Amino acid sequence: MKAVVASNLTKKFRNLVAVDSVSFSVAEGEVLGLLGPNGAGKSTTIRLLSTLIKPTSGTASVFGYDICTDPDKVRACISLVTDRIILYERLTAFENLVFFARLAGLPKEEANRRSINLLEEVNMIKWKDKQVRFFSSGMKQRINVARALINHPRILFLDEPTIGLDPRSTSNMRKLISSLKENGQSVILTTHLIHDAEILCDRILLIHTGNIIASGTFEELRSLVRRYNDSEPASLEDVYLLLMPE
Repeated sequence: MKAVVASNLTKKFRNLVAVDSVSFSVAEGEVLGLLGPNGAGKSTTIRLLSTLIKPTSGTASVFGYDICTDPDKVRACISLVTDRIILYERLTAFENLVFFARLAGLPKEEANRRSINLLEEVNMIKWKDKQVRFFSSGMKQRINVARALINHPRILFLDEPTIGLDPRSTSNMRKLISSLKENGQSVILTTHLIHDAEILCDRILLIHTGNIIASGTFEELRSLVRRYNDSEPASLEDVYLLLMPE
């Protein structure tokens, strides 16, 4: 089963077409990167697929559940991380995770066990009893990611998760995405760090003004550039600059 299937997905805000009849799919266990300039429609696409907003037209499903007619079933198998931290500042790291685990329906003992395991996974176990308000932005984002993983999501949406993070925290995020991929979880990642997309993503969608202008693996995108250009792109950044309209 496909993790995501979008068909002519469209979102308009009055006279602005933020997402313009995009169609794509994501395989189970695949990491898909959405690349494009600010305002391209990447975050709007994520918000549509995660049921935060409804499409103007078109359809999309997540593991077979329609985002409009089965939103609760969609939400049960997804999670979302953005640059916005969704945590309670005066709770400890452990208390935050247990709280969200209980909200997700985990029994108390499993919630405690899952919280400890995730704190270890994001390398925050030694700060488990410290209130979140005392953490750096990078430390908060690590707990935020653990919070997003508490419900064992089948697909994780990562919308610019490394904004404002220091190099070490960014590196930790890369390792986490690689770990999710190894565990067979699907990921949709939006990022301006093109090198990260090159090393982490199985496929790339290049998006501009709400339209998909190119898609494929890195090698497929390189071949597309060679077809229309004499250049031999050495990196995904080269491909991006050659294909993306100014």
